[in-house]
Amino acid sequence: MSGLEWLEAASYLVTIVGFPLAIGVFIYDRRRDRQTDEEEIFLRLADEYADFMRLVIDNADLHLLSPAVKGELSEDQLERKHALFAILVSLFERAYVLVYEDDMNRQQARLWQSWADYMTEWCQREDFRAALSTLLSGEDPGFVATIREIAEMAARKGP
Repeated sequence: MSGLEWLEAASYLVTIVGFPLAIGVFIYDRRRDRQTDEEEIFLRLADEYADFMRLVIDNADLHLLSPAVKGELSEDQLERKHALFAILVSLFERAYVLVYEDDMNRQQARLWQSWADYMTEWCQREDFRAALSTLLSGEDPGFVATIREIAEMAARKGP
């Protein structure tokens, strides 16, 4: 066998084995990159939720960490509470747009479930559910339907 025949045989071997292997490696890398991107988005959103919770702690007089409404709030307190609810709805919408998919894989469903749990927790508050009607104006229609469904389930379930 001559050198030219060896090169031709080697090129066939690369075509038969190397090309499909390269495609497989490319697909694997793309999936891994996509998963890393999804986790990075989730971490950024989680940081934003932590920042929101710091705001809640800084405004402890609004009693947002207790599920039951306590006493009457002043106009200033009501305005701050409404602003915090607006920030929260905005964060929930961002999470919905960036994380939710109609056809989620296991990893995406796991990441989304955390946000669905947060939404459920907040929707158990009667004052938050009452504020939703004004806060959802102009939001993503899919998000609006999702959070309204969560709010309805929370209202039926009760405190």
